[in-house]
Amino acid sequence: MRAVVHDRFGGPEVLRVAELDEPKTHVDSVLVSVKAAGLNPADLAIRAGALAGFVATYFPVVPGWDVAGVVVRAGPGAPEFAPGDEVVGYVRGEVAHRNGGYAELVAADVRTLARKPRNADWRQAAGLPLAGLTGYQAVGRLGVAADEVLLVHGAAGGTGSMATQIALARGARVIGTAAPGNHDYLRSLGAEPVRYGDCLVEQVRSLAPHGVDAVLDVAGRDVLATTPAVGAPGVRTATVVGSTYPGTRQIFARMDPADLAAVVALVEAGKLTVRVAASYPLERVADAHSALEAGSAGKIVLDVG
Repeated sequence: MRAVVHDRFGGPEVLRVAELDEPKTHVDSVLVSVKAAGLNPADLAIRAGALAGFVATYFPVVPGWDVAGVVVRAGPGAPEFAPGDEVVGYVRGEVAHRNGGYAELVAADVRTLARKPRNADWRQAAGLPLAGLTGYQAVGRLGVAADEVLLVHGAAGGTGSMATQIALARGARVIGTAAPGNHDYLRSLGAEPVRYGDCLVEQVRSLAPHGVDAVLDVAGRDVLATTPAVGAPGVRTATVVGSTYPGTRQIFARMDPADLAAVVALVEAGKLTVRVAASYPLERVADAHSALEAGSAGKIVLDVG
């Protein structure tokens, strides 16, 4: 099978397409023919060696955690799926990274898969798992409830747009920071956009005079420093990118079959959509990584199958 690999840490130039043996499956795993694979910032960090202290890496590495594809076969301990089923998966290994989703075939633990949303195409489906799980779990950890106001920093990005839509589906109001070129997109989701910069506090206070109930940081750059000026008493904060702001919940997405199924259900109910910014063939994976490093409002995916 064809797969993207890298034999050392480095920049996008270390990525190449190679011919590999078909991955082996176990009693409770599923072999999936990958149609599209989603890119995530974690892929960049692993490729660069930035996570070498946290994730055991064995070369050659096949990058990628997000996949969408068709079941080829399922082990006897995986009766949930049968050949021909369309699935999405967050196929991250628990303690090591070697055989990821940038490949024509991937062997996935049955617990990492869910049925593909019927109303999503392959590219949209491939962009869903990690960003969707992160947004869903962040909104849940913040306890965002109906009629509350959530401020999302970086609301137009892959994870930020997921969290925005999930909070809106709960009945909350969402104020989202984004570059002006993404304001119409946020309005189309039902969010209220504001600009980054010195006038942020005034913009948020004009929309929420009594302050926001919760703040989610998907942007970094110390954006939570404005929280005392925009938050209501008892404001709750969380980050998916790291922050030193006191009392902030750090969100690390974890695979939870029930959560992934809930995210799929939101897509099928028309309450959650995946914005695909660009797609690339496997042979242009280095370009895809470079585009992600440059910043993208929406998901970047690889066309595989």
